[in-house]
Amino acid sequence: MRGKVISKLKLVFPSEEYKNQIISYKEEFILNNDSMDGTSNLISYENIDEWLEKLKRNLKEETVDKGLVPATTYLVIREDDKRLVGMIDIRHKLNDYLLNFGGHIGYSVRKTERRKGYATEMLKLSLEKCKELNIEKVLLTCNKEKIPSAKIILYNNGILENEIKNGDKITQRYWINLKF
Repeated sequence: MRGKVISKLKLVFPSEEYKNQIISYKEEFILNNDSMDGTSNLISYENIDEWLEKLKRNLKEETVDKGLVPATTYLVIREDDKRLVGMIDIRHKLNDYLLNFGGHIGYSVRKTERRKGYATEMLKLSLEKCKELNIEKVLLTCNKEKIPSAKIILYNNGILENEIKNGDKITQRYWINLKF
């Protein structure tokens, strides 16, 4: 873990209350030409209200978009100043693509909040949510060249199963056993 978490974090389901922060989060990623992992495709939505409605539909098998699996997206809020520092998407189950390349959890931390230990804490909080969803084994993936991501997974008891060629990149697949 690079940095020490300087503040307690909480996971919050996105709502109107955080609309301006969500817009700011998206703008920061666009400005930095950064990948918005774990945001349930926020980058594609001009209208945040439509994105918020999509997140509600994503919660259930009956209403999730065709080809996708049910998932819960969370805002990661720093408790002391209520700032949105990251986002997490927890897929309730895996399809073929997620089994090979995506995993159960996707997440991102805004650039201005990186190297503070937040991603490690975010993954820990995500694993607690996975337990609540009765997911006994959690799959996490990362690109092989993203060494900090691999370290975060390993710190949270991830065990490397294998590596899969994904175009010109290599995807590492890690499992975390939550069954005790």
